[in-house]
Amino acid sequence: MSTIQRTAVLTGATSERGIGLTTARRYAAQGWGVVILDLDGEKSAKVAAEIGNEFNVPAFGYEINVADEASVTKAQAAVAAEVAAGNLPVVGALANIAGITSPIPFLETTLELWHKVMDVNATGTYLVTKAFLPEMIASGWGRIVNMSSVSAQRGGGVFGKVPYSAAKAAILGFTKALAREIATTGVTVNAITPGAVDTNIRVGTTDELEAAINAGIPMGRNATTEEVAAVITFLSSEDSAYLTGTTIDINGGSHIH
Repeated sequence: MSTIQRTAVLTGATSERGIGLTTARRYAAQGWGVVILDLDGEKSAKVAAEIGNEFNVPAFGYEINVADEASVTKAQAAVAAEVAAGNLPVVGALANIAGITSPIPFLETTLELWHKVMDVNATGTYLVTKAFLPEMIASGWGRIVNMSSVSAQRGGGVFGKVPYSAAKAAILGFTKALAREIATTGVTVNAITPGAVDTNIRVGTTDELEAAINAGIPMGRNATTEEVAAVITFLSSEDSAYLTGTTIDINGGSHIH
């Protein structure tokens, strides 16, 4: 984009080795305004300011708990106020990246863990999408990109186990159904299903586990955050206008179907 016309909203975008931060920087490099929404409001504001200064784009950071409806509503209202004040362009893209995983074997899981993983991944995607979709429909243009996982397609086999795979599978169904429902509005809805990515999400991993994961990837390595971000920003572009309800695999060949 040669001139700033729209804003990209990202959840879960403050981790230094995360997909979200890399994607936010890529949006900014392409001329988008950027909104960083994460649990730590101060850090979100700091990251947004750094991106805005580096790329000379409008940027805004705010606190959000994606699993809490009141928090999501408050964050959306704060972004809307920035748009109304002329500090940000209209929202044109939403990247639902915030998520958590769990390596706990099924019989050791608790209902509390089940709800936590489902709430952040699946319910969070629902709540944030519902909050920001009306503005995109009103403007007649929008791009929603949802973060699923190869674990949803394979039934685990990477790091996250049953609750994570179930939550990420729910996101695929959500993406397809919403894409069909709003297909005539000018807003597209797509999902990505990364395999192993070089981030900090796999807390507690071991060298042995990492070696086993890589052994199951035909390319023999994790994806980089840059490779995932490239797909997210493509799905947010004008060039992706006829793609909706799709799932883009980014897994190095670990799941081919």
